[in-house]
Amino acid sequence: MRLDLYYAECCRIAEEQSAVLQEAKEKLKHGQTLSKLEQNGTLHGLQVLVENAIGKAKQLLKALNEPVPVSAYDAFARLHTKKMLSNEQLQQWNAAIGLRNRILHEYMTVDMALVLALVDQQGYQFIVDFLRQPMAMS
Repeated sequence: MRLDLYYAECCRIAEEQSAVLQEAKEKLKHGQTLSKLEQNGTLHGLQVLVENAIGKAKQLLKALNEPVPVSAYDAFARLHTKKMLSNEQLQQWNAAIGLRNRILHEYMTVDMALVLALVDQQGYQFIVDFLRQPMAMS
């Protein structure tokens, strides 16, 4: 896929999933409880955002003619090595990947109260911002 098309799709997905999470945030802000369906939609929105970002990180490395690791953690570590992420940003990405892994593989142990606090505080915004950033075309 061409990088410009990939970037456009990243933005579309970021907007779509961000809107889902914003809707959940608004309900929480007004003291409403999310239904099980809404909770699952929230988890799915977070999962899709992180997976989209993992794909984008790998596409960035590919565009830079860098080896593309299989591991999501390694992809962001390589961006950090290339000075494209700060130490703090790398920590955020490691936490986001950990959350995504828990949603996918350890779904019985997901603490919804923590997830909802993350949504309420828009702790996912850095992911949306990353997905909206233009891709290096080199």
